Formats: sequence, structure tokens, C-alpha cells
Amino acid sequence: MSEKISRMKLNDRETIEIGVIRKQPLKKIAELLNRHVASIGREIKSHRIFVKGSYYSGNDCDSAKGCTKRHVCGDEACPMYCYACQKDCHKYCGDYYSTKCTAYEKPPYVCNGCDKRRYCNDDRYFYEAKVADRKSTATRKTSREGIHLTDEELAGVNRILSEGIKKGQPLAHIFAVHEQEIPITSRTAYTYINDGLLDVRNIDLRRQAGYKKRRKKKSESGILKQKFRQGRTYNDFTKLMENRSEKDVFEMDTVKGKKNQKRVLLTMIFRRNSVMIVFLLPDGTADSVIDRFDYLEKGLGKECFTRLFGIGLTDNGSEFKVVDKLEQSIEIEGVLRTNIYYCDPMQSGQKGRLEKNHEYIRYVIPKSTSLNPYTQEDITLLVNHINSTKRPGLNNLSPYEMIPEDDEDMRRLMKLLELKPIPANEVNLTKELLNK
Repeated sequence: MSEKISRMKLNDRETIEIGVIRKQPLKKIAELLNRHVASIGREIKSHRIFVKGSYYSGNDCDSAKGCTKRHVCGDEACPMYCYACQKDCHKYCGDYYSTKCTAYEKPPYVCNGCDKRRYCNDDRYFYEAKVADRKSTATRKTSREGIHLTDEELAGVNRILSEGIKKGQPLAHIFAVHEQEIPITSRTAYTYINDGLLDVRNIDLRRQAGYKKRRKKKSESGILKQKFRQGRTYNDFTKLMENRSEKDVFEMDTVKGKKNQKRVLLTMIFRRNSVMIVFLLPDGTADSVIDRFDYLEKGLGKECFTRLFGIGLTDNGSEFKVVDKLEQSIEIEGVLRTNIYYCDPMQSGQKGRLEKNHEYIRYVIPKSTSLNPYTQEDITLLVNHINSTKRPGLNNLSPYEMIPEDDEDMRRLMKLLELKPIPANEVNLTKELLNK
């Protein structure tokens, strides 16, 4: 019984119908269907057919025929005999006695298997598989129709969702922030939006990005043999990580702006908490990347830098090929400050956490947009909004909320780079955030 039980189908109901006709115990029927006996009882009682009994003048009292009592309810003006009155004489008459059969109140709750069912004039219940299946289908259909909210509740849902979506907040973030205020599921929210019940429309929602399966090109075979990759391949990385945590692992990449313009964004994300940092570089050269590594080491100190940036995973871009200068400390000669490894060519999914986070950047700075108008302060503001976005993969927490209070290294980094959380309701992932 530990496996998931599917919805009852017509053939299951036919088994129930045959079982009650054969007078099998409900427990036996439940065993045949691999269900709990209570489920079988509920199925029968929910979908059984009621057949009203034939009684004298519609009254099931044994003394109804020939009864001459009047006014037992106290209404002296009533001209009816009590047995025929609509006021239900059973409530008032002390001589009421019913002989009708009530066997259906006990299992199997129907009269299918009763030997007297053809000649019985009492109230009866019957279970028919096809009728029960139609009733079940109709119930499921009607339960999904209409809006199960009051006007006030719908107005509240509309306000919360519309305000968040218009700020570019993902639906998951909105539901994580307003979990106690929204009386519907995210799936129902999509239905309301599709049906035009809210002020926002489908076009206002973020589109789920699709990723094609990467293929290795023949021309890339030369990359695999280049010196900078030796001992630093993705296979080397996975072997290294077999017996250690990802606490000091970060992923690294660059994001380009408008074609033929030099400025790029250097992006890094920590696997320990999904916090992303981004630097605006004057160009996409190796010297610019090395300069940011030097800046971080000087600002954090060599020990703190190594604890945060101990192992880096990046792609094979030319800006990351001067690996010796990336790895060597500038404070202590001949000592490594980090270890850099490279993804396989055309396999960006190997650093998929960072690739996914690039979507947030593109919400605010669309592809092919010039980076020239932006300053590092603009990029830091964008990073703060991204890192304050709650996500299902983080148990509905934001990356900033994933940082423990006692993580002094991350606190030091945040102070150095002026990183700080944004109130959840103020998170904005639209072009209006930077308004350039």
C-alpha cells in the first residue's frame, strides 16, 4: 500500500459492483483493488443510486393505513389526517413505528446483493459502475469550474500578483513572499491569468527559457589539447569533487553587451549559496579578469579569498586562458590563491547554475544592449535585486537569505562589494530598474 494509488477507473468500479452482488466483504474487494477498505466504502456511498420506497400515502409508519389521528402537531386548524400531512407527523406522534429496512446503513451500504431486492417496497440504494463513473467525472469537472474566491479575495490576489509581475518578479518569488496572503496555488494563478481574470496577461509573464542539447564541434578538438586545460578539465574537476564539499566552488563566465563594443560583464556565482557577483569590465581581455581577481584578493586578504574562491569552473574563453596569473597569489609569491578548471567545449550546462542566473541579467539588460551607459554602481544594484529574488530551488529563500549569520567570509565580501538585500516587495527585474 506504499505505492501511489491512482484515481479509480471504470474497471475498478465494475469490480466493486460485481463484488457487492456476490456479497463479498468490502475488505475482500479492497484487497482485489489494492486499496483501503475505507476508500471502497466512500466510493459506494458517494455514488450509489437512491430508489424511494412505496408507502401508503408516502408515510412509512406501520399504522399509517387506517390512522385517524388529527392535530398531533398542535395545529387545530389543519384539516388533514396526520399520516398525510406535510408537517411530518413522525416528529410529534408517540405511536410512530417504521418497519422499513435500513440494512443499507451498514456495509456494503447498497441493496445489490439482497435476496429480497426485487420485491422490496422500502427505500433502497443500488451501485452501478457506469453510473458511478459518470457521477465521478461530472464531480471532477464541476469542481474545476468557476472561481472559488470571494470578490475581496480575488481583488487581493489581483493586486499582489499584478504588482509583482509588473516589477518583473517571478511567480515563484511572489508566492514565496505572500504565501499567507494568496489563497490559491501558482497553477491556479496561471489559470486565472489565462482566463483574463487579473489585470496582467500572459505576455507579462516571464517565459521559461529552453536549452538545446549541446553538441561538440569537430573544430573544437584543438581546444582540448591546449596547454591551459591540461590537468584542469571537467573530468579533473569532477574527480576532485568526489570526496569534498562545494563550499569554496564558484562558477565564472562573461556576458557580452552590444556587438563590436568592448565592455563585458564578469559574472561569478557561489555554489554554497547561489549568491552572484558581477563586475563591469572595460573589455573582455584576460588582463581585465586578472585585475578583478587581484582586487578581490587585496580587499579580502589571501586567506579569505581562498576560502571563498578556492575552486573555479569556467568556460574556454580567451579571457580565462592566462590561468597561471589567475591562480597565483599577488600577496605571497609562488602560492596558489585559487584553482581553475574548464568545462568541456559547448557544454555550458556544466556550470548551469550561473547560466540560469544570466536570465535575470537579461530581464533588465536584454541581449545586444550596449553596456556603455552603465556604471559599476548600476550593476551592483542589479545584483542586489537578483540576489534578493526567492527561488523554489532554495526552499523559497533568496540567495542572500542562504548566507548563515556566522559566515564572516561572505559578510566581508558583501561589505567590500556593497552588496545588500532588497526588500522582497521592492525586487524589480525589469528594464525600468536601471532606466538607461
